[in-house]
Amino acid sequence: MTDTQMAQQQRPIAAEQHIISLGRVLQSLREEDNIDVLIETTIAFVKEQFDYRLIWVALYDRLNHVLVGKGGIIPNQERTLLEQHLVLSPGDLLEQVVIEQRPVGVADLRSETRIEPWQEVAKKVGIQGTIILPIRYRDRCLGILMMGSERWGYLLPGDARARLLMVLGELAAALYKYEVHWQQQNQQRIEEPLLKLLAQLQAQSSCLSRLEDAVRATHDFVTPTSTHIYWFDRNERYFVRRASSSSLTNSRLRERKGLDKITVEELSDFYYALAINETVAIGEGRSSLKSQYTAKLMERLQVRSLLAAPIFWQKDLLGFLMVESQEARIWKEGERNFVQGVAGLISLVAPLENIEATVREVQLDSQLTSEIAQGIYSDRDFANVMGKCATKTLERFAATRFILLQLDIEQNAYQIIYQSQPANRRPLTVTLEGLREVDWQLLQRSESAIGIESLEEDLRFFNWRNPLVAEGMRSQMITNCQPGESPHIILLVDCDSNRAWSIRDKDLLHRIGQQLHVVVRQWQLNNYNQQQQKIMAAFKASLRTLEQAQINALEQTNHNLEIVSLQQIAAISGCPLAVLISWTPGERYGEIIPGVNTDKRFAVKTEVTIPLRAEILVQWALAAEGLLIAKIDDIPEDTKRWLYGKEIGQVLIMALRTNPDYEPTGVVIMADRVDRRWSESTIQASEMLINQLAWSRRQKQVTQILLAAREDLQQLNWYKHRRFQELHRQSSYIINQLSELTTTNKELNSLRCHQLLRQLDTITSNIKDVLEDETWQLHIHQQKAPITSLLKRSLERVDNLLKQNRLWVGVHGLGGTGEPEGEQNYSPSFQSSLFVLGDIHKIEFILHELIVSACQRSTGSGRIDIWCRRLDERAIADSRPASLEVSITDNGVIESHLLMELHQETLSDVLAPSSLNQPPGLNLSICRHLIQKMGGELHFYQLPDGRVVSRLLLPLAIA
Repeated sequence: MTDTQMAQQQRPIAAEQHIISLGRVLQSLREEDNIDVLIETTIAFVKEQFDYRLIWVALYDRLNHVLVGKGGIIPNQERTLLEQHLVLSPGDLLEQVVIEQRPVGVADLRSETRIEPWQEVAKKVGIQGTIILPIRYRDRCLGILMMGSERWGYLLPGDARARLLMVLGELAAALYKYEVHWQQQNQQRIEEPLLKLLAQLQAQSSCLSRLEDAVRATHDFVTPTSTHIYWFDRNERYFVRRASSSSLTNSRLRERKGLDKITVEELSDFYYALAINETVAIGEGRSSLKSQYTAKLMERLQVRSLLAAPIFWQKDLLGFLMVESQEARIWKEGERNFVQGVAGLISLVAPLENIEATVREVQLDSQLTSEIAQGIYSDRDFANVMGKCATKTLERFAATRFILLQLDIEQNAYQIIYQSQPANRRPLTVTLEGLREVDWQLLQRSESAIGIESLEEDLRFFNWRNPLVAEGMRSQMITNCQPGESPHIILLVDCDSNRAWSIRDKDLLHRIGQQLHVVVRQWQLNNYNQQQQKIMAAFKASLRTLEQAQINALEQTNHNLEIVSLQQIAAISGCPLAVLISWTPGERYGEIIPGVNTDKRFAVKTEVTIPLRAEILVQWALAAEGLLIAKIDDIPEDTKRWLYGKEIGQVLIMALRTNPDYEPTGVVIMADRVDRRWSESTIQASEMLINQLAWSRRQKQVTQILLAAREDLQQLNWYKHRRFQELHRQSSYIINQLSELTTTNKELNSLRCHQLLRQLDTITSNIKDVLEDETWQLHIHQQKAPITSLLKRSLERVDNLLKQNRLWVGVHGLGGTGEPEGEQNYSPSFQSSLFVLGDIHKIEFILHELIVSACQRSTGSGRIDIWCRRLDERAIADSRPASLEVSITDNGVIESHLLMELHQETLSDVLAPSSLNQPPGLNLSICRHLIQKMGGELHFYQLPDGRVVSRLLLPLAIA
């Protein structure tokens, strides 16, 4: 047989040896009950199958978090190291294996600092590659196996790893089986002592005797240093000791000074754990409380370990049963269960002591709720009902304050709608801010009142703590008056000292709150009706104001209408800031019209122009159908440059649009704080007023356009009429001249005809200019002409009128100017070279109109004076070109109401009859508006001596 054939036969034989050895070990582990033999079998298997110089097996003590060495192999034969107890700590490699229950490999144990006890051993004996494997069963770590070799690295072949894991799994199953059997053998049975104690409690007649029996039974079962029962005084918030093992046995336990009474403040977290029905266990290295509170509690009670179970009755803490030890003790599960069972038995028998008082209190509570209900339905006066209810409630709970709160949705704050307190305490004036979300949900879901024993310690309703503590409050009960719904109505009962509230107290206040909800609901309905009446009154006042403002603003260019409307909108919405971005359809920029700003912290720049396409608020408003609310955080920085108030948290915007097909003319912007809320009625009222403003602005703009068109057409008609009158006069004159020439010298006639034809051509050109250039609109031309020529032509046109009425006309202030009639006056300082600037034809017609009006007012043989004066001083003061004053005075009679209307800038009522709707008032009004368009002025007034003055100011042309 060849060597190759022999090797092929030997390999199966070696594999069979591993399987046979594995099967033998597994069978031994299944059949053996002794732990030491199990561990020795495992160590022998590892030594036989694997080449490792260091083998260590340790079992895990869960209670103490310790690895207990059970043996192994070590090169220098130091067996003490194999049986050592290693306390595990965070960061240790061994703890990592125990916690994660996964194998860990170490390439060189000598340099691994996370396994410090074995690092020194590795350095001495030269151990490098090491593998640490957990001995686990059903996700429960029972121990570890550590194997180390002199080679570097920790690789383990696949088949060897499988065999090793099978052995460790069988070992873990055997260890788990042994542990369960041991626990069953050593577990204390609590059924018999509890049944015995129950029989004793039934036989006793007094509560103190029952408590003493409970203490004795607990002390005998747990065998602590001492056992106590403490009773809770709810009003004073302290625990008093009612029974103790030391008083029963007169034992060697010393009486600890100051522990007969323990306050809640001293117990701290210990008390709060008991209050939520939790058992508190503090032992060696373990505590159900935080470390800082554990140390203080142990120091106060002068013990090293304790076990306490709360005594409850109907969710109220009556007290607690506590066992103490002067040694660092780990409390077993049976001991915990027994203490909890005894505390439960005490909770069943303890209320029997005060059962008559409890029944009496229940009857009084029922009577109280009945009296409150009768008061609600028999008295409709809110103050009387609340007064009776508050008095009875405060007496029942021995409380200090009775406070009823209502949520103001717009302000997001709770307002006090009723409160009652003793005469020696002042009423509260604080406004409590809106609840946090967690407190809101707590009140909405709670089926009873919420009791707070100490405002300074409890985190619930935290944002109310400071204002209430500042008013001297220390504890309170809070209930939602409409259970299951949003807490819009809240009832508070407060005390000025810390106290605990029983379940019966909470349930009673909850029922009282439900009854008061009926009263508050009726009161709310009445307030709502009053609010609606107030809104209607505001609408009526707003309509009257808008009507008046519209009447006054129809012929004005200011923003009275918008400002008044913004004031009304701000009054209804309650916003401290309201402005309007206004523009005319077709414009690219808008102006800011300030309306209301009652708080300097809500600032806005009104002198800037707003680019309509780039401004986000304008675009948002144009895209929305109604009133839109935007948060300040959503507004870009470009907008905040002009809307920059530091208190601005929300912005309400709405476009002024009367119809989807009409062009908008502005956007109303209102600002308020970030926590402000508006009711639906307020939003609707604001939208209605904004829509009304939009219609008013549209009507105003349309009216102004129509009035401007009417004014322009009136002026155009007057001007054309006067121009064609003059052209007709000139044409008639020329035609007469041509007629006369037909009978005179032919040579002279030819020359004269040519002159007259040229004049007719000029007249025809003037007619053409008027017909072509001023068909539907006046055009103001900038021309200059001497004032003497204008006056001369104007006087020539009225010559026949002057002769018919035998009137005298005098021109004063123009040196060298001939006067048609009467004496001539000369002014040595002014020459006839004064040129006026403007549309000469229109100025000439205005002078003519003024002279004609003076002639028509004057009686026969009257006097008309025309005074001309250059105004240089006024031009210097006003920083504008010099002007010429032409004053026409006459002794005629003018109607007082016509003079008054000519003096006014606008009409008080455009629909009322007026002297300015027909000549001569219409003609004079047109003249005044025309001269204003040319930069001049025209005024009418009466002198004290009765003379009528038409004062005309014309710009002078620069020579």
